[in-house]
Amino acid sequence: MTKVAILGFGVVGGGAAKLLTDNKNEVAALAGGEVEIKYLLDLRDFPDSPFCDKVVHDFSVIVNDPEVSVVMELMGGSHPAYEYTVAALRAGKSVITSNKEVVAKYGDEFLKIAREMGVCYRFEAAVGGGIPVLSPMISCIGHNKVNEVRGILNGTTNFILTEMFTYGKSFDDALLDAKARGYAEADPSADILGTDACRKIAILTALVTGKLIPTEKIHTEGIVGIRARDVSFATSEGYTIKLVGRCINDGESPLALVAPFLVPTTSSLSGVSGVYNAVQVIADPLGDVMFYGQGAGAGATASAVIGDLCQVLRSGIHYSAPVFEKCSEAADFNSFVCRHYLAFSALDEGKVRAYLKTASLSLDGGECCAVTLPMSEGALKSALAEAGVIPISHIRFID
Repeated sequence: MTKVAILGFGVVGGGAAKLLTDNKNEVAALAGGEVEIKYLLDLRDFPDSPFCDKVVHDFSVIVNDPEVSVVMELMGGSHPAYEYTVAALRAGKSVITSNKEVVAKYGDEFLKIAREMGVCYRFEAAVGGGIPVLSPMISCIGHNKVNEVRGILNGTTNFILTEMFTYGKSFDDALLDAKARGYAEADPSADILGTDACRKIAILTALVTGKLIPTEKIHTEGIVGIRARDVSFATSEGYTIKLVGRCINDGESPLALVAPFLVPTTSSLSGVSGVYNAVQVIADPLGDVMFYGQGAGAGATASAVIGDLCQVLRSGIHYSAPVFEKCSEAADFNSFVCRHYLAFSALDEGKVRAYLKTASLSLDGGECCAVTLPMSEGALKSALAEAGVIPISHIRFID
């Protein structure tokens, strides 16, 4: 029998404990033996929980117990998750996590320690929530040349944008609805500003290129600036707007970014709606592959965590693990080339015509809307500076 400890008894930790209990026979069949929860670490007590007798408040109890062979870090945040993960790995215990923040910051260090100690560090749930992405990318796609990974990586923002497109809601009203349904936190900043998606694309970039780019070097935009007028433009032109994380791999310095994109309705990504997420891999000679499913929630995330647990127990260090190192330099975002949708005050029409090479330009309701020819971010910034205009709205195209 394998004995495990769960760090954090919140939504994900509670979901993992429930899945291990309710599906104990299925877990045992995949893991090669029974799994028992020995400890649940949390600051709180849970007197009404069926797991109340397993709750401890001191991590040293877990790290010093030789019976515990696997620790599931489901706490969130960088600290004390970092310190607990290092201590557990150094103690010869495998660690499984759903914590994208700590993986995006320290994943390379954790993997190195795990290799040194002959244990495993797994983080499937940190990449795609409940969507199996990490394992297939390593074992089934890794031998391909991956040219790009692009994904809808945050369910909250995707729900908000879906509500704006489907029901014509404003951003503010859609956000209120997301909060009411429990899809958005009281403070939704990490979602709507793109921070959550940034961490995920950092991890996906590391899987594809072997280079973990610091999140502060990844160009990141959120969806707070998306307006009803932008939605109308997208709809009229046969596009939807999605917050997309992208890793473009040219074999040298990878380019990673997160921003709203105009996605053609013919694209498989455009049909990903509500709180669902998707990761699209474009590889040679494989072609396009898309992973789709629920990216968050107790059940979906717990499924990925327990899937990692079963793989660790069944295969251990013989199961393929990702290998990546921190990358101090990344490709310059100013080199990124695409078409751009821009909205200006109608008073700026003359300047826009003079300084921007546009594929189309129109006046509508006091605004001047332009779609540029393909041009780099650097060239666009220079043209706007020379014209002396500031866009009201700026959204890029995925063509």
